[in-house]
Amino acid sequence: MASTIQTIPLANLALSFIPAFIVIYILFKWSLNASNAFYAIARMLAQLLIIGYFLVYIFESKHAGVIILVLTVMVFASSWIALGTIKDKRRLLYKHALGSIALGGGINLLLVSQFVLMLDPWYQPQFMIPLAGMIFANSMNSISLSIERLNAELVRDVPYEQARTIALQASLIPIINSLFAVGLVSLPGMMTGQILSGVSPLIAIRYQIMVMCMILGSSGISAACFLIWVKPVFERKTDAL
Repeated sequence: MASTIQTIPLANLALSFIPAFIVIYILFKWSLNASNAFYAIARMLAQLLIIGYFLVYIFESKHAGVIILVLTVMVFASSWIALGTIKDKRRLLYKHALGSIALGGGINLLLVSQFVLMLDPWYQPQFMIPLAGMIFANSMNSISLSIERLNAELVRDVPYEQARTIALQASLIPIINSLFAVGLVSLPGMMTGQILSGVSPLIAIRYQIMVMCMILGSSGISAACFLIWVKPVFERKTDAL
């Protein structure tokens, strides 16, 4: 199968911003936080431009220390971002988010990189960095959804055990929906990228199965650990009241 990847001209790339700016306009007209969406787009651009050049260096790196440093930054950053929905409790819960993402994401990254793909060397950056990005990002999203829902349920005076169950279920809705939709509604990013680059769809499917399982695992384990570990924090708050 021949490769069909082509370079996107900058003028053509600019057209992809049209739907995004339409959304920003709608947010503005509806008196919502349009500036936050605009800032998010600007930040996305800056981050991707920077990481694009940085990845060239990382992929050529022969030092495991560089990869470990990148993975560490990913874990710390994703733990902080995950708590953006409850900024008033962010510092209090940060260590719990950090531990949950490190454990849930780390287990899955270790399993996939060392036992499924059997990377050689073990830190092979072309695989390790993209896989870690997917794993930690989904762990981050899962924790973000779980803490937002947990907090909402506790405000309604729902008992913690029941609130925790509701929060975990809510945190897994996106990935469960993705499992139902994959192959029928959507062809996920890794599979699409491999097909576009000329890989056989039958091989791409194997990678996508691996990815879907690791995303479910990292999301579920991270959210569950987080919801278990933060219980004393909310119990102390309740006792204080």
